[in-house]
Amino acid sequence: MQMLATALVALVALEHLYFLYLEMFAWTQPSTRRVFGLTAEFAQASKSLAANQGLYNGFLVAGLVWGLLHPDAAVALQLKYFFLVCVIVAALYGAYSVKLRILWVQGLPAIAALAVTFIAR
Repeated sequence: MQMLATALVALVALEHLYFLYLEMFAWTQPSTRRVFGLTAEFAQASKSLAANQGLYNGFLVAGLVWGLLHPDAAVALQLKYFFLVCVIVAALYGAYSVKLRILWVQGLPAIAALAVTFIAR
């Protein structure tokens, strides 16, 4: 069960690393615009806002990786709990304020990781 918990936390971290890439480096690319349903004009106009959002995704990645690598198991568990809850809160707010799909794409993996991490402790 611990291996599954670790894999799910790593999956959430990788997912947010991908969001960082999309938002910070590929925001105006046609493929990214299709994913987010953006016009070229809107993508260009919102490029700096997206990069800022991508940076915050990077902080989530850093925290989750910190939790995966921390040598003290108790501290590692607290870090994973905290950063997974941060992802879930962000997904809930995104679902409320932007699009319900955010809850499924970002929230569901984090909820699964949190639940399995809690059970595996």
